[in-house]
Amino acid sequence: MTRMLQSYVQGAWWEPAESVAGVEVLDASTGEPVARVSSEGLDLAAALDYARTVGQQSLGALTFHQRAVLLKQLALALTERKEELYELSYRTGATKTDSWVDIDGGIGVLFTYSGKGRRELPNARVQLDGPLEVLSKDGSFLGRHIRTTLPGVAVQINAFNFPVWGSLEKLAPAFLAGMPSVIKPATPGAYLAEHMVRIMVESGLLPEGSVQLVSGSIRDVFDHAKLGDVVSFTGSASTAEALRRHEAVQTGGVLFNAETDSINASVLGPDAVAGTPEFDAYVRQLVNEMTTKAGQKCTSIRRAIVPAASADDVVAAVRARIEEKVVVGDPRDEGVTMGALASAEQRDEVLRQVEKLTADGGEIVLGAGQDSGGADGAGAFLQPILLRFADANAERVHDTEAFGPVSSVVAYETPEQAAELVIRGGGSLVTSVASADPAFVSQLTVRVASANGRILVLNRDNARSSTGHGSPLPMLVHGGPGRAGGGEELGGVRSVFHYMQRTAVQGSPEMLTAITGVWHTGAPTRDDVHPFQKSLQELRIGDRVVSAEREVTLDDISHFAEFTGDTFYAHTNEEAAAANPFFPGRVAHGYLLLSFAAGLFVWPDVGPVLANYGLENLRFVTPVSPGDRVRVALTAKQIIPRETDEYGEVHWDAVLTNQNDETVATYDVLTLVSKAPVG
Repeated sequence: MTRMLQSYVQGAWWEPAESVAGVEVLDASTGEPVARVSSEGLDLAAALDYARTVGQQSLGALTFHQRAVLLKQLALALTERKEELYELSYRTGATKTDSWVDIDGGIGVLFTYSGKGRRELPNARVQLDGPLEVLSKDGSFLGRHIRTTLPGVAVQINAFNFPVWGSLEKLAPAFLAGMPSVIKPATPGAYLAEHMVRIMVESGLLPEGSVQLVSGSIRDVFDHAKLGDVVSFTGSASTAEALRRHEAVQTGGVLFNAETDSINASVLGPDAVAGTPEFDAYVRQLVNEMTTKAGQKCTSIRRAIVPAASADDVVAAVRARIEEKVVVGDPRDEGVTMGALASAEQRDEVLRQVEKLTADGGEIVLGAGQDSGGADGAGAFLQPILLRFADANAERVHDTEAFGPVSSVVAYETPEQAAELVIRGGGSLVTSVASADPAFVSQLTVRVASANGRILVLNRDNARSSTGHGSPLPMLVHGGPGRAGGGEELGGVRSVFHYMQRTAVQGSPEMLTAITGVWHTGAPTRDDVHPFQKSLQELRIGDRVVSAEREVTLDDISHFAEFTGDTFYAHTNEEAAAANPFFPGRVAHGYLLLSFAAGLFVWPDVGPVLANYGLENLRFVTPVSPGDRVRVALTAKQIIPRETDEYGEVHWDAVLTNQNDETVATYDVLTLVSKAPVG
């Protein structure tokens, strides 16, 4: 018998009893048995509880940056052994290119979230959301929104089409948020997902309880889910709707995120006639979306919405390109460009949906349907199928998805009709538009954006650099409204926040500083040694220096104007400046004041401060006239050690005031500081 796939739960590999037959999974191209899958006898409740306890503790002990570093290390571990994944991927019917999208694409998600985590999140366990809210006149009562990790487990139910990418695109943001994951792959490609998890486990990088795998059914997951858990699902819209209605979601507080099938559209602009770069790019993209992964992508183009005058040209161009470029067969064979569907059952389901489309007026203009692809007819092969609808308002073309190498051409007469046809899809993951006409693109985008999670604009300028209609990118939203599920599985740190709770915290500056790790005005400060003499190890939030005063003279202002070339009239013309409602007369340049401030707070000797790398949140509040005196208070506001470097970042709160204690300017100074003492 073929081997039974194992699950990885509670820190160990597990498999059912020998008497359990399980579901047999076949090679999509040859029909040969690959593995058996079953979770019969697995204690799912115990696995979920293990994640909530052990997994939460081990991930919760790490900061965002520490988790981000682990994601990169996991990506490197998978990269070192990815050829093992490629070899298994052939059995799913995937070509080498298909596997690259799945395997390298999934690994790329880990790399991306590792980078974004270190750039966009603090090296802490609490994330600040939005600006400070001052709730009292004297500043003693403040409000701040924070995000903290949800206390449960992230259960990730994946579709069959992307065993690696589909798992990692859910895992990465949950892991970065500090939430342990239970991965549930779809049965047809479960052997590939199992091997991926095995590589991660064998790397020794996974914090205890942070990742578990269930090979087989988890139909009773909502019976064990509770408040604080997140269930993410990729699959059919009908299944998602049934899961969404479960009591655990409706009243139990379990969060549910769905990414489902959608009737995605691609619109050809009226200007993009045959012979234009936009027309050629449109056809290339359409054929690519029909044939990559044998059309088994939730982002594939199902409706080619084209001008009526160009419909014949589109059909002819698609036919020519498929005849020239597409060879269907076993992906291990030389010259094959499109492999099999995931299973014979999936192929048969696609053909049933095609029958529905033809019954509602769709005419097959390309593709004869089933193709055995082998001597014994065991492979789940299907030639690409292109349909054409004479009636653009036919119902089936806008609500029925044949989840395979199938697309339908629908013609429009006006830009307004094109937009309405896109919207008829009931909510999509993505719509693309190929056009060089900014007016058409703008009008269409504004009209259909609310019905889409993503819009790709394709023209001659980006045709070669574009990643394409059907390629979700980890830094952009992957999800969509309505039929598409209403979720956002990707989107940079936006998806990380799906696994975190936003809470409004009210209190004194001292208490908010303690909670957030960021100094707030009014919290205690320490004025002992100049803070620029302290290494990152020695520096503390609230360390401060208050400078001496410096008088700003008319000669200073004139010299700065002449030296820099900034001769704006407010700095050089007394009469014109006095006529300006914002100034009492000639005033100092804001950047002159910043330079003076730096001279007032800087420590000149060699020390732990390595570099100044920027300013943030700069505001000029009160103008400075000749004869005014300024001083600066500089306070260590936030300390961010870099996990992989011998230095870290320090954000300093800078407040420049005049002789009347009026605020002249406020800003944050950003420096790089050595972790260890220097000198």
